[in-house]
Amino acid sequence: MTAQGPGPVGLLLIDKPADARVSSARVVAAVKRRLIAAGAPRRVKVGHAGTLDPLASGLLVVLVGRGATRLCGELMAGEKEYEARVDLSHASATDDYEGPLVANPAPPCEPTRADVERVLAGFVGTIMQRPPAFSAMKVGGKRAYAEARRGREVELAARPVVVHAVEALEYRYPMLDVRIRCGKGTYIRSMARDIGVALTGDAACLAALRRTAVGPYRVERATRLDALPERLTQADLLPVPTVSAPGDQWPT
Repeated sequence: MTAQGPGPVGLLLIDKPADARVSSARVVAAVKRRLIAAGAPRRVKVGHAGTLDPLASGLLVVLVGRGATRLCGELMAGEKEYEARVDLSHASATDDYEGPLVANPAPPCEPTRADVERVLAGFVGTIMQRPPAFSAMKVGGKRAYAEARRGREVELAARPVVVHAVEALEYRYPMLDVRIRCGKGTYIRSMARDIGVALTGDAACLAALRRTAVGPYRVERATRLDALPERLTQADLLPVPTVSAPGDQWPT
């Protein structure tokens, strides 16, 4: 299936930095600016297949042209992979380091590696997960983060999400590094919070997050934002994949 229409069409893999000044929307704007500089129509459509929080780094799949942006739902519904650092010694209202940190009481006994492995195994499969209060979920028609920032209490209902695998990469209390493969709608901040509760009885928080894969696309193939050429053309884009039936496969 070949996308038709004026202007460039394809995918661009960006390795987004962990920088509070660099949102996913800013990455999209930077790509659009470079496309226009190379002669693309000013109304060229540019989007992305799943937001990364400003303090998160890693793979952002940028979609260029209608032939690519129509695939947003399919890409967002696919499997994603993350590497996360969980701080067991602190909690946060945002469930990550963006919010003020609150020190947890020292546990009577530090969890062992065996404890960690046992707890992580309980997070694999279809699990019930409560989204962070500071999230884009809606409460009464309003964004949860907007209500939370006004100082209002926000309690979102737990919902089912699918976690394919959780692997402990390194553990030295209070820091735990994990690799997570999960489905659509999984909040890694919520997993960090809940891993802490399961291990110590107190909510933990996310110290760092890096997305390493979206569907078949891996961060190793991505370009750093600061390494993008000032002009982006069709030659800089990956082709639009053909996935039109449940049995079709994404290209690798």
